[in-house]
Amino acid sequence: MVSVNNLGVEFSARPLFGDVSFVINKSDRIALVGKNGAGKSTLLKILAGLQSPSTGSVSVPNGISVGYLPQEMHTSDDTSLLCEVRKAFSGRLARQAELDRLNAGLAARTDYESEEYAALIDKISDLSERIVMDSSDSMEAEIERTLIGLGFTRQDFDRPTSEFSGGWRMRVELAKLLLRRPDLLLLDEPTNHLDIESIQWLEQFLASKANAVLLVSHDRAFLDNVTNRTIEINCGRTYDYKVSYSRFVELRKERVEQQIRAYENQQKQIADIKAFIERFRYQATKAIQVQSRIKQLEKIVPIEVDEVDNSRLRLKFPPAPRSGDFPLILENVGKAYGNHQVFDNAEFTIRRGEKVAFVGKNGEGKSTLVKCIMGEIPFTGHLKVGHNVKIGYFAQNQAQLLDQEISVFDTIDQVATGDIRLKIRDLLGAFMFGQEDIEKKVKVLSGGEKTRLAMLRLLLEPMNLLILDEPTNHLDMRTKDILKDAIRDFEGTVIVVSHDRQFLDGLVGKVYEFGGGRVKENLGGIYDFLRSKRIAELSELEKRPLTGVATTNVNSDEPAGAKLNEAVTETSARTLSYAEQKERDKVVRRAEKAVRQAEEDIAALEESIADIEKKMSAGECGGDILKEYDACRQRFDEAMTRWEEASEELEKLKA
Repeated sequence: MVSVNNLGVEFSARPLFGDVSFVINKSDRIALVGKNGAGKSTLLKILAGLQSPSTGSVSVPNGISVGYLPQEMHTSDDTSLLCEVRKAFSGRLARQAELDRLNAGLAARTDYESEEYAALIDKISDLSERIVMDSSDSMEAEIERTLIGLGFTRQDFDRPTSEFSGGWRMRVELAKLLLRRPDLLLLDEPTNHLDIESIQWLEQFLASKANAVLLVSHDRAFLDNVTNRTIEINCGRTYDYKVSYSRFVELRKERVEQQIRAYENQQKQIADIKAFIERFRYQATKAIQVQSRIKQLEKIVPIEVDEVDNSRLRLKFPPAPRSGDFPLILENVGKAYGNHQVFDNAEFTIRRGEKVAFVGKNGEGKSTLVKCIMGEIPFTGHLKVGHNVKIGYFAQNQAQLLDQEISVFDTIDQVATGDIRLKIRDLLGAFMFGQEDIEKKVKVLSGGEKTRLAMLRLLLEPMNLLILDEPTNHLDMRTKDILKDAIRDFEGTVIVVSHDRQFLDGLVGKVYEFGGGRVKENLGGIYDFLRSKRIAELSELEKRPLTGVATTNVNSDEPAGAKLNEAVTETSARTLSYAEQKERDKVVRRAEKAVRQAEEDIAALEESIADIEKKMSAGECGGDILKEYDACRQRFDEAMTRWEEASEELEKLKA
């Protein structure tokens, strides 16, 4: 469908990539991967026709439409959300007008046997088929499904686009692009501005309704769920794999291992040849053999080993000064903008050393609560930051807040103090900024490079409460792994606002869900949360009024089962006797008690495990402490099993 032929790009006489050739077929779902700065976004711009290559060409047949979503773009703000999205159908209207014009021309012709008449019939037939395909769904229904899938509400439809933030306006452009249904969809980091639910909707859309797709993303789960082919840009070359991303990672590892073995064998061969030449260089009887070895040496083509991404990147947060036992306590905290209540009655406590995630749809208050914690905006209720808490804050747009007109070196030099100023070049080198990068202006860096630079600024000050708002946007896979390891090793307390399931998995022990004006605490990791959420969203539960009853605030003064019991009694009054109602209430209360008891056991065991791990990290590794640790882990697993069984039983009773 689209052919890339010997493509090459140079910047300031420095090659970015060269001799790139591949073909995009109609059913391809391609992941374009490579380290930050490898040229992924540049290649997408060339395919979209927005940039010209230094060498080579891109062949796009007539009639093939290409849609492109960049990482960042300027959008118009002169109309409502609904009117703006309707612009996506301008192509359909143009095709209908063209069909009407051709039909009018056909009616006036009488040369029924001519080639021109037959060609006109074929063109009308093709255009009619395309219009029928376009009209398979109602335009308004399709718009509504797409906007709601991307996280908008029906109340947003008539709002001016100027009222939406930059991230939401990117969603507007994504909606328009998806509704156009281009033959080739080019997406550059489409999940950066989406929450988990919107990402899952986009996965289903791309898998079922999109044509060919070529996308850049650092969300591994998203790539695995969408793509069936992976193209890697590495060392200025491309490698094409007809497999999903996870399988590509395995095959790439095998390829590099083979390259290393071949390289080592070649180096041994070169060393043997050189040793022979040096040994017999001055012996006349060996002159012919020596000349033969010299020619053999000249003909050897050096084997290159693909560089391992971020081999120099070393990320370690400064030692965390000890804070109080409870770095953050919220009591009845709420925030409203005018008549719009973002969230209310938020009550929870974060303990020292805990790592938690804030998740939920955009606009439900995750970043708003972070701003409340930072004291940037007023709020209602009581929010207490604990004793000796030093906050390190990485804002969602931290990379964009960098001064674009100064150099990489000056960006760090402005905030460095003391002896650190003598080590700036070493620090930048550790963050993969080579000598040629240090004097670059920030504005020419890729998105991932800007994020790394902003992260380095954050590391220059010690902190014990780390708040990261979408820290993985624009980071490549390897850098995200290194950041995840650094956060896991960080001794302080961490709050992560993220939609990246893979990044959160194994990192956080609690998930706070924002939605419906409330903040709910969920024990366990991100996939435990998603599993429970899928159970809660079963269609048979959605049809019952009880589903809304169960979503009470975790720290509400009202017992968790009170409203549920009231609802069960009310809905059953006409069909159950008093004795039957009483027995049902007793069963529900018993199930709720089992859930609460399991949650208390889990919390207590988590504290015990954390205390033992601190002792072990301090050097206490005797047999008794290891036995105690194994016993705690076993009791924790048993408590988790009890909690899961009790929760499932309670869900059945609710249904």
